[in-house]
Amino acid sequence: MNRERAIGTSVTRLHTFEDPDNEVYKKGRAGYSIDELIREFHDRFKRRRVVYGNLFLAEGINTIWIAISGGVFTPFDSANAHIGVGDGTAAPDYAQTGLLGTNKYYKSMDVGYPTFGTDRKATYRSTFGGTDANFAWNEWTVANGNSDAAINMNRKVESLGTKTPGSTWILTVELIIG
Repeated sequence: MNRERAIGTSVTRLHTFEDPDNEVYKKGRAGYSIDELIREFHDRFKRRRVVYGNLFLAEGINTIWIAISGGVFTPFDSANAHIGVGDGTAAPDYAQTGLLGTNKYYKSMDVGYPTFGTDRKATYRSTFGGTDANFAWNEWTVANGNSDAAINMNRKVESLGTKTPGSTWILTVELIIG
């Protein structure tokens, strides 16, 4: 018997900057491209990290089916979507419904995000400024609200480092089904 198979995955990109005056933060939130930010603030750019893979959560998958079938749901759009980061290290499981760490922070989308409708993916981006989420980033999610009470589409567990005051971190999450 032949089976059709769809696989969900992700590509996450982290870009970090020293940003004592919040200039990178302001332009990141305004939707400037990563390339523009690196060009303008090349002396403040610290690192780029790319991470592959994630786990789509049951509540996120069920919401995809609700959306496709014409049901009522809160969209993962520019008004509602957030990227959440936390310090949890528990292995991901389909039944989870949010971040599991003690410290967690949900940030709304940058201007122009999410993008979707091509290449079998949706791309979400949030810029975290100098006073946002200053703790170890060990987990992240895309949610349709600003807390664990929202629907979380996915969860990834992997250490990205510890964000400190005066730094701006930009997290871009591409969720792909193909």
